[in-house]
Amino acid sequence: MTATTDPVARNEWIACGWLGQIQPGASHDTMILGQPIRVTRTGQDSYRVTEIGEDGSEGRELPVQTRFTCIFTTLGEPTRPLPEITEFDESDRIVVGCGNVGVNTSPYRLVENFLDMAHFSFIHVDTLGATDKTEVLAYRTEHRKDVDEIWAVDCTFFQPAASKAVKGGQMTRYLYRVMSPFSVMLYKNISEDSDRNDAICVFIQPLTETRCLAYMPMAIVDNENTAADIADFQQSIFLQDRVILENQRPALLPLDPTYELPTRADASSIAFRRWLKAMDIRFGIYEKQAA
Repeated sequence: MTATTDPVARNEWIACGWLGQIQPGASHDTMILGQPIRVTRTGQDSYRVTEIGEDGSEGRELPVQTRFTCIFTTLGEPTRPLPEITEFDESDRIVVGCGNVGVNTSPYRLVENFLDMAHFSFIHVDTLGATDKTEVLAYRTEHRKDVDEIWAVDCTFFQPAASKAVKGGQMTRYLYRVMSPFSVMLYKNISEDSDRNDAICVFIQPLTETRCLAYMPMAIVDNENTAADIADFQQSIFLQDRVILENQRPALLPLDPTYELPTRADASSIAFRRWLKAMDIRFGIYEKQAA
């Protein structure tokens, strides 16, 4: 596959590794948007990213940022900055990187799965959902134009084990935030302090239109469990999702509203697809073939 020419996709910041993945002085070859790249750790906290040519030689050097335990780069000229997520700066939280998980699907299918509460009771039984409590209560979506993000607010769902720290079932409050076509997060209230939320992110590295790596950094309020315990819990949840994601057809995302009919529970997905259509992104989008 050749690198996409889609300027919308190329102008986004995209995760391409996690901090500590590469030893100082070493390199890791990977890909974003069909473009082979090389990520080199040049120092203790510094990285260099370059495009790789067909002969394996390094070419153009790309911009680099390191935040939220991840390494980010871009093939173009970003029109939006990396998001502000202040929870990662709070010293009393456990910040967990969780590595990445490979998934053979479109990056937008990953975003939609993350937004979808309806699957909790069927895929994440006895953790995020219960088979006798399947209703998705009404919630609202917003396009926050000042930052060009999609938010889903006033979300609640009953969960038998909302996180590694929670003992017993509860109605959990969610706030979802789509920060770019390749990044999504949620704020999840699970502690006794109603003003503090866990922050759970998914930053997606689209290798190609239908092959992705998903990075899952979290900033958690938890005084009992280790970072390894929290990462294991999150990885187990995501691996349950992967089975469903890799069986969705088409793997690319249709933006035609008549192709996949939504329900009331899909309000966030509807808002997300309208947002993608308005920005005219073409990478990873399913185009219905003429008869």
